[in-house]
Amino acid sequence: MTAAEAPPVRMSVLRAMLVLGVLEAFGPLSMDVYMPQLPHLARSFDAPDALAQWTMSACMIGLGLGQLIAGPLSDRFGRRRPLVIGVAAFAVLSAACAVAPSIDILLIARFLQGIAGSAGLVISMAVARDMFRGVELSRMLSMLGLVSGSAPVIAPLIGGQLALFMDWRGVFWVLTGVGTALIALVVFGLPETLSPAGRHGGGFAALRTHVGAVLRDRLFVAVLVVSATAGVGFFAYLSMSSFVLEQEFGLTPQLFSFVFAANAVANIVGGQCSRLIVARMTPQRVYLLGATATAASTVALLALALAGARLGFIVAALVLFMFCVGLSGPNGTTLALTHHGARAGTAAAVMGMSSFVVGPIVAPIISSWGTTAVIMAAAMTAASLVGVVVAWVAVRPAARGIGPGTAPIAVVEA
Repeated sequence: MTAAEAPPVRMSVLRAMLVLGVLEAFGPLSMDVYMPQLPHLARSFDAPDALAQWTMSACMIGLGLGQLIAGPLSDRFGRRRPLVIGVAAFAVLSAACAVAPSIDILLIARFLQGIAGSAGLVISMAVARDMFRGVELSRMLSMLGLVSGSAPVIAPLIGGQLALFMDWRGVFWVLTGVGTALIALVVFGLPETLSPAGRHGGGFAALRTHVGAVLRDRLFVAVLVVSATAGVGFFAYLSMSSFVLEQEFGLTPQLFSFVFAANAVANIVGGQCSRLIVARMTPQRVYLLGATATAASTVALLALALAGARLGFIVAALVLFMFCVGLSGPNGTTLALTHHGARAGTAAAVMGMSSFVVGPIVAPIISSWGTTAVIMAAAMTAASLVGVVVAWVAVRPAARGIGPGTAPIAVVEA
């Protein structure tokens, strides 16, 4: 490790896991708390289902594009300052969502809320890359998944219960309070991990230079393509599942929140299985295993949907899908960031954009044909099949020769 890469202040592994995991939960917090009320939001504005889904897409697109701002800024100014600004803006824009007078205004506020929340997603990954390498980075990302993965477990459960006594506007007031609490977490809980020597100049020229550098990495580009296809499949599930399970299978918002939470638990379990086996199998092997299993689970889901299977079988296939996504996810990020220590913020931003922008644009277009189990499963299957082909044809040869990585930076209490 060079002196430029060494963080001037270090955290214990446990503290890093807790703080970064909470920051990574920006996306799930923005999405999942009000997911059980999506059908009700559509009715409150007398809007079609597809337009209600665009309120999720707008936030996700903002989360993706915003990473191209927050990531490079964190490479230039350090990790803390852009993060504090992003968290504060997230709180303000959550309040703007709560008072939106029309769905058009809500769409704008959601897009801006996503841009603000992107700071937590991308900078938490950059901080992890500052501190860890190789297998240890994969393990840390898996542990971050354990913490941040609790958000999609808890958020829909809370959202389902909040639906008993408040509408979707009240949910955004809750997010405003959460954002305010996160400001204190960043200010008092996160030391700077990027030394001044490791920072670089900013501006569009620097962004273009660093983006060009990561896009010349064959391994990065291959993982990027798989990440984009995975984003389509995951967002098809995310945006359609409440309509499918509530309208087609008759679940209440409360019951849907429990099903969604079970799927989130499966995702966490997949991430922890990855953490346990990655040292023996290497990140690239676990990544390929996860991509292959993900494709198999979506094929099974499509077959069940076409056969008109009962709710229990559909839910079981969705649980398997989320487990497989958790298995491959941390290892894809590890492979993508392998060669980009000095550009970790920019590399993480480009990687995040691929899954947060492509999926939210494609999935609502698909759902304009209907929000049925068959359409949802077909979209997930098509995306995962493309992804697994690219993983085996492009990621596998590009990752050949990459070892398990170096040991992590020695960490001490900050």
